[in-house]
Formats: sequence, C-alpha cells, structure tokens
Amino acid sequence: MSQPTVDRALFDQVMVPNYNPQQMVPVRGRGSRVWDQAGNEYIDFAGGIAVNALGHCHPELVAALKDQADELWHLSNTFTNEPALRLAKQLTDNTFADKIFFCNSGAEANEAAFKLARKFAYDNFGPEKNEIISFKQGFHGRTLFTVSVGGQPKYREGFEPAPGGITHVPFNDIEALKAAISDKTCAVVMEPIQGEGGVIPADPDFAKAVRELCDANNALLVFDEIQTGVGRTGELYAYMGLGVTPDILTSAKALGGGFPIGAMLATDRVAPSLGFGTHGSTYGGNPLACTVADKALSLINSKEVLGAVAEKNALFIEELNKINAKHNIFSEVRSGGLLIGAELVEAWHGKAAQFLAAAREEGLMILVAGPKVIRMTPSLIIPDEDIREGMEKLERAIARVLAA
Repeated sequence: MSQPTVDRALFDQVMVPNYNPQQMVPVRGRGSRVWDQAGNEYIDFAGGIAVNALGHCHPELVAALKDQADELWHLSNTFTNEPALRLAKQLTDNTFADKIFFCNSGAEANEAAFKLARKFAYDNFGPEKNEIISFKQGFHGRTLFTVSVGGQPKYREGFEPAPGGITHVPFNDIEALKAAISDKTCAVVMEPIQGEGGVIPADPDFAKAVRELCDANNALLVFDEIQTGVGRTGELYAYMGLGVTPDILTSAKALGGGFPIGAMLATDRVAPSLGFGTHGSTYGGNPLACTVADKALSLINSKEVLGAVAEKNALFIEELNKINAKHNIFSEVRSGGLLIGAELVEAWHGKAAQFLAAAREEGLMILVAGPKVIRMTPSLIIPDEDIREGMEKLERAIARVLAA
C-alpha cells in the first residue's frame, strides 16, 4: 500500500471538520521559529496557544523526555511513580496548594475542579448547595460540564440539555455577583484574565471582593489558570499578582511546555472530598508527562524567566502602539505579561481571522480571541529581536488587509 500524500488537503479527507487549520503544515520548530513543509520560516507569536512557554524543542525538555522514555512510560493508577511525586512536590512547594490531581488537559483539570467543588459542598453542607457561578465570556473547556460553566453560549449550542445548577454573571461586575450568590452557591469560577473571551484582566479589587463573597457564603473560589499559569503573567501563577488565593486552581497548557498534562491544585481543607474512587484518569500523572513538566516548571520558575516577562510585555505594547499610530486599527490593547490582546476597531469586528491569515502570508503565527481580538501568547523566552521582526511582519499583514 502506497503512502498517502500528507498535506493540508488530507485533513479535509480524514479529519472531523471541527477545526479549519491554516493551509501551511508546520513540520519543525526551534525556539520561537517554525518551518513548514515548503521550507518557509515563521516567527511564532502563538506559542501553541500559551503552551510552548519555552519555545519549540527546548533542549532541556527534549533531554528529560528522552531520558524518561528509556525508563518508564505508563502505569495504571494502581501504582504511583517518581516523576509524578516530584512534580506534585514542586507544585505544592511553590503555590498555595497542599494536594495535586494530575490529568491530561485543561478541560480535564476543570472537570475535576468542578466535581470537587460540588462534592465538597455535598460532604459539608448537603446536596442543595450545588450551584456554580461563573462569568460571561469565560472559557473553561469543551467537555459538556466545562463548556456549560463557560460563559459563551455559542459553544453549548446544539449540545443541550446542558448540566444545570450553573449561573453566569458579567465579569468585573461585583454587584451582579452579589445579587447572584447565595447559600446554595458551592463555588465561583473565574479566570484571572479571560483569555478566549478577549484577553480581559480581572480588576484586582473585583477579585478581592469575589474572595470575600465566597467566604461569606461558604463557597469555594476556583481559579482557572489554564492560560495564565506557569509564568504567563510574570508570576508563576496569576493569583500571586492579584493578591487573592483560591481554594482550587487548575493548570495545563504551559505546565508541560508542549507535552500534554493538566493539574488541579487544592488545599488540604477541600481535597479530601475527592476520596478513593471518586475520580480518576487513565493517563493522568504518567511518567513521561510529569518528567517534562517537572523540568519545564523548574526552568520557568526562575528570576531569569519570570523577571523578563514584564520587559518583553513592554516591548510588545510599544510595537503595537507604533502600528496603531500608523494604521489606527486597535481600539484597545490589553495584556497580562505575555498574554496580549489587541481589540480591533469596530469597523473590523468579526474579521480578526483575516489578520491571522495575512500574518501567515508574511511569515508570522498569531492567534485570535473571538472575532474581534488579535491575540499573542509567545514563548516566555522569545528573543527581543524576534519580537521586533515579528512586529514588522504584523505591520505588513495589517497594511495588506487594510489595502485589500
């Protein structure tokens, strides 16, 4: 049997059409650069959607993976393993958390968090305390439970009936939360910065007031740090910069530096409610993922990496402002460290994907956050010269779209 031609056309033949990937097919990456099948080179401002926090094929991550691949790949959770324990210890040593649950993705981490929140309320207050409050435009994953907690109805459409007991209120609106929260609320779920919703940071006073309302109503505070965690904002986790400590936190994306892994972090107060047999994951905590994540976390949690995020953020903002002064295309630029969103002016709302495609033609990989925001989540160690060169490409892409 002959080998198929592996190109973008094959995607349409063999893949479910829930994605519509770009026409180029990347085949190799090093640092903040990627090459496609034709040998074209791209600067990567996408970072695998905030995943490749140390760029592509970081040599220390590659070495860690290769070493572990010669030792042990998988065990059932009837057993534990050394890499999982080392990673869990590193997470508990460097965060508020006392206990860790490992899984494979952000959605799985959030699924575990929401189940734990309800189980904790059930154990301590009774079955009627089951309501989860989250925020409009929030995003928490694509399982039926997590997409229901998420505050974007378009992702739930067609999959109803959705799980009940979930209320959505406007983000950064403490009065709306006050009106919604009650003794039936088991948890409030929020992102420190809404990523998919448009890169919208939580106001620090709002976040503090959410914590106070949770405490007053015996509700848990769950921080979804899938996108903001592991150095993205210049703190190891964004809650550290907000000065607000959650009861449960979820992490994935950058945690593995590109290798799939998710984690739920919890305090000793709430963790016991996920007792023996209440939850599980076949691949969660596997030695390969935990080895890579342990190395990625140790590299990112350093003064050199975290300390440079603010400087790189300033360079991105400076370059975006230069572009805007020339083209008047952004109504607002919002950011938290190297999670950056540039909202298009109203005339270009709904057309963000045009800029993504044009950037690709110029040799730049970027993202969108909804149909009106250009999003960038590059490597935390992207060289300044790559930022400047990438911004030159973005300016040309924007000029190309505006001239069309």
